[in-house]
Amino acid sequence: MTRQNILITGASSGLGKGMAVEFAKLGRNLALCARRVERLTELQAELLAINPEIKVLIKTLDVNDHDAVFRVFKEFDAEIGGLDRIIVNAGMGKGASIGTGYFYANKQTAETNFVAALAQCEAALEIFRPKNAGHLVTISSISAVSSYRRAMTVYAATKAALSSMSEGMRIDLMDTNIKVSTIHPGFIRSEINEKVKKVPFIVDTETGCKAMVKAIEKEGENSYVPGWPWAWLQWFLRIAPKSILKKMS
Repeated sequence: MTRQNILITGASSGLGKGMAVEFAKLGRNLALCARRVERLTELQAELLAINPEIKVLIKTLDVNDHDAVFRVFKEFDAEIGGLDRIIVNAGMGKGASIGTGYFYANKQTAETNFVAALAQCEAALEIFRPKNAGHLVTISSISAVSSYRRAMTVYAATKAALSSMSEGMRIDLMDTNIKVSTIHPGFIRSEINEKVKKVPFIVDTETGCKAMVKAIEKEGENSYVPGWPWAWLQWFLRIAPKSILKKMS
């Protein structure tokens, strides 16, 4: 099944922008939202240059404005002629070790990565449930399968929560035509990690986003991308000694 009309949050940069580029190459219509409208405008022109035949709609959205999430999703659904797929991608990675004076940074990451993701999932399923159709995609992280220190502590916890919530939605929707997929990207270079220099197995944004879109198109329940090495390494991370996890964060 081809999902022609796709909404992506957090689409102005990083993985959201990279996925939009790959979907434009596939000829999909796109509804893109993010806080930075000037970047969205630039991206809109870039995508239409890639494929002039597609629709590219853009709107400003701060996903922490929960009422706006519901409003913007409904507007996109009406304007694009019905959304087939919604990708919950917006997120951030601010923070530091708990108890070191960075509560508000950790709180912002927790609210954006989980509470705002909940709002997006609620808004998406309010669109899909009446139609008994649609594909909800949540962008989690390889960090969801284990625990980490420093800036990764809260980030990994929010992604574990998102993965768990996604599994709950899958169970809830088992007897419907609505699918829920969770993508767990490994280390992909983007704005969220551009200042981190030593990262094992990291790939460039284009390579990572191609792998993400390929996994999304398959509509599996859980995907770890790129497949090498994360499809097998995720099993090791679940049982890895704390000394190994300490070195990775």
